[in-house]
Amino acid sequence: MSAPVFDAVIHAPGRLQICALLSAAEAEFATVRDTIQVSDSVLSKHVKMLEEAGYVVVRKAPFAGRQRTWLSLTSAGRKAFAGHVAELTRLASLTLPSGV
Repeated sequence: MSAPVFDAVIHAPGRLQICALLSAAEAEFATVRDTIQVSDSVLSKHVKMLEEAGYVVVRKAPFAGRQRTWLSLTSAGRKAFAGHVAELTRLASLTLPSGV
């Protein structure tokens, strides 16, 4: 498991959702867009930030007669996402139980 490290690039809700989806498998742009319920332009901005950080790779390939865009996490992206989730889990464990 990765060491707990808070990652500001991943932490934004949309980027966190993208990383969570891509941690399981490569996904088509439209599938990610529909799953996290954002517009093409919003998803593109999030993907660009993740790509610039070296966390996501974008691949274009023909599929069913059309050019499609596929997204996947890089190994650095997987490590950063795992570390971020570990840090969120660590922080959540510090909270007081409800009713205290």
